[in-house]
Amino acid sequence: MKRITLICALLTAVLVSGFAQQTTAFAGKPAVLTAIGQSADFEMVKVLLTRNKIPFKADTLVKAENLDASSPTLILVVGASSKGLGAAGISAEAELARTKALVKRARELKMSVITVHVGGLARRGALSDSFIELCMASSDYAIVVEAGNQDGFFTKLAAKANIVVTMVERISSIGAPLAAAFK
Repeated sequence: MKRITLICALLTAVLVSGFAQQTTAFAGKPAVLTAIGQSADFEMVKVLLTRNKIPFKADTLVKAENLDASSPTLILVVGASSKGLGAAGISAEAELARTKALVKRARELKMSVITVHVGGLARRGALSDSFIELCMASSDYAIVVEAGNQDGFFTKLAAKANIVVTMVERISSIGAPLAAAFK
């Protein structure tokens, strides 16, 4: 019985450490918020930023050349929507190229980069995963709704990129860790 209790305690400790939260505010204000994959999740994150009084500029299709030092943080709301890509008039290939250019420019400007994934399993799949991999590899921090990480995809990418990923139970819970990331 003691052995089972010990195993459960160790397993819990390992799982909790995998769902850590960023403990030090690192991101500067105002932020630039953009959609990577053009999903409607962008609008939900916009609402959460507004509720938490985090100043931001929102542009679903912001281009790398429009980033500058006046906004020290880039927030990438990642999750592909073929309907959203079509409505935006951008192909998946063009969106991937835009994303690569954005994160490259953000690094040149020494911007903080935060990846947010709120779409759960509905925003996963081959198309989304290609965007997610690129964003996670280029981020300083990530916040993810647990349902999108059932296969451990975000946990593995965070470990590989050596960044903290905060898992939340539902979309409405993203506001607190997001606000805590800002100075």
